[in-house]
Amino acid sequence: MSSPSELRLLGHFRLECDAGPVELCHNGQRLLAFVALRGGVSRTVLAGTLWPEVTEDHARGSLRTALWKLPRGDQPLIRCCGDALVTAETLHVDVHALTETARTVVQGGGPPLGGRLPPGLLGREDLLPGWDEEWVLLERERLRQLRLHALDTLAEALVHEGRPALALEAAWESVCAEPLRESAHRAAVAAHLAEGNLIEAVRHYRSFRRLLWDELRVEPSPRFTRMLVGRGCFPPGR
Repeated sequence: MSSPSELRLLGHFRLECDAGPVELCHNGQRLLAFVALRGGVSRTVLAGTLWPEVTEDHARGSLRTALWKLPRGDQPLIRCCGDALVTAETLHVDVHALTETARTVVQGGGPPLGGRLPPGLLGREDLLPGWDEEWVLLERERLRQLRLHALDTLAEALVHEGRPALALEAAWESVCAEPLRESAHRAAVAAHLAEGNLIEAVRHYRSFRRLLWDELRVEPSPRFTRMLVGRGCFPPGR
């Protein structure tokens, strides 16, 4: 049986085969990353995306060269299925694990079994930082939004489960990733209120309101303000 390989795309590109790192040229990294993110892709789309400024024949030639330079073990990292290229079943990709965890949280409306904070959601590494190709930028933003929605959902569910400390940790992860995201701040305030820490809730609201005004000249939503008004607090001043 082929030993599993691991491809890390969150943070800097890293490929490990047989428990050791494998160095790839830049085109090899781009090729493996693109196919791994898509799961499978046609040769035409792959060549046109990675080498858009050359002729189709030249692009296909560059694709063949990059494929030939990939490491060969018991099972290739990328295999052919007709005109499509797909990653090997033994290649574990960290992005897929993060996506699965986040979707489980969002679709389930709460934390996975066990009630622990999923470690994949707590990491702050971006997808392939420093890579500025359009296909990377689009996938990076998709993952960022999915992770933020999962963190907000997780924080809200943990508050309802009576675990405000863990809820606050999840909310702060979302706040750190996107400081102007109101839903994350609402989750943090809800966690403070669940603990009975009204002063902390008011302080957090005031801080966010000031930040929002300084950056965008807008006020928090009425929904956010009602969280404190309902507790007998008037909206704190900036």
